Amino acid sequence: MTIASLNELEQSIRNVPDFPKPGIQFKDITPVLADGRLFDATVQHLLADIPQGSVDKIVGIDARGFIFGAAAAQRLGVGFVPVRKKGKLPWETHEQSYDLEYGSNTVAVHTDAVTPGERILLVDDLLATGGTAAASLQLLSRLGAKIVGVRFVIELGFLGGRERLGPFDIRSLITY
Repeated sequence: MTIASLNELEQSIRNVPDFPKPGIQFKDITPVLADGRLFDATVQHLLADIPQGSVDKIVGIDARGFIFGAAAAQRLGVGFVPVRKKGKLPWETHEQSYDLEYGSNTVAVHTDAVTPGERILLVDDLLATGGTAAASLQLLSRLGAKIVGVRFVIELGFLGGRERLGPFDIRSLITY
């Protein structure tokens, strides 16, 4: 079985107009997830430049980042760490707050999930304005993690989120 191309992945992403509110063009990844070949290819493409043994853990951002992050961690044989919204993790947490267009939010990770010096690859499905990813990177850096890279399936380049993420190796499979 041949690996699906990035063009095939892009063609399988469904555009849903006016979701979750009017004027938003939602990028639906569920067709990718429903097709084993496309899902596997997405994970392979996300890890294409990540050598075996170069990361200690994959960190995935709530919630769709869990899907791709956990699959990537399994493929590399490393642990997976979820970054969740405040109040969603059952153990002691470290937290990082960030501003939204209207209000603020907070992400959290368990206090024992990442240790200083661990090499981390951060994975999420979508880079839009970059607020959640930037807060996750700040949190991980504050904990002493060494950020090896940041990977996204989709980037909405017109929203400028990449500029908020700092000097990390940031790559996206598909950019709109």
